[in-house]
This record gives sequence, structure tokens and C-alpha cells, in this order.
Amino acid sequence: MARGRPPNSRIRQNIVEILHVIGKGYGYQIHKFYQELYPPCTREVIYYHLHKGVVLEEFQIEEIKEEPGDYSWGKTVEKTYYVLGKNAMPKGDVKAETLR
Repeated sequence: MARGRPPNSRIRQNIVEILHVIGKGYGYQIHKFYQELYPPCTREVIYYHLHKGVVLEEFQIEEIKEEPGDYSWGKTVEKTYYVLGKNAMPKGDVKAETLR
């Protein structure tokens, strides 16, 4: 039996289902959708799984954009947009389909 954590994750699979429906999204947006559809988890957990998914090629970074706005920390924000990667296997979750 292999040691360590298993490579699959329910949270990461749920993110795959969300991105399958919305096409592309950034971390905070994906977290908001996740909170609406699935059991609560922290934003940090979503970001962890996005980064881990990039390593496993379930997600890929499409673009990183600086967008203007009025934020507590300044006038711009850097958003990393994710799309499904070559190893993503969406299963067509009924909950995620409600985002259409």
C-alpha cells in the first residue's frame, strides 16, 4: 500500500465539476460557488486544491490579470484564472449543473 495522502480528493473533484460548468474562474469566485453547492470549506483549502490540481494537471492557469478596483489593500488585484487541464475528469455533477 502506498504511503502518504491519496492523490484523489473530493474537494478537488467538486472544483473540476464547477470549472466544467463555468469554463474558467478565479479562486475567490470558485470558492463562492463551492460554498453554495457543497459542504463548507475555507478559502485556503480551495486555493490549496487549485495549486495541487495544477501540479496534477487537473487544472491549468489560463491567465493572470491585474484588474482595477477599490480594495482595502489598494487599487488593483491580481486574479489567476483556472481552466480544466488534460487530467481533469468531470462526471457531470447535478449540483454543479445548477450554475448554468
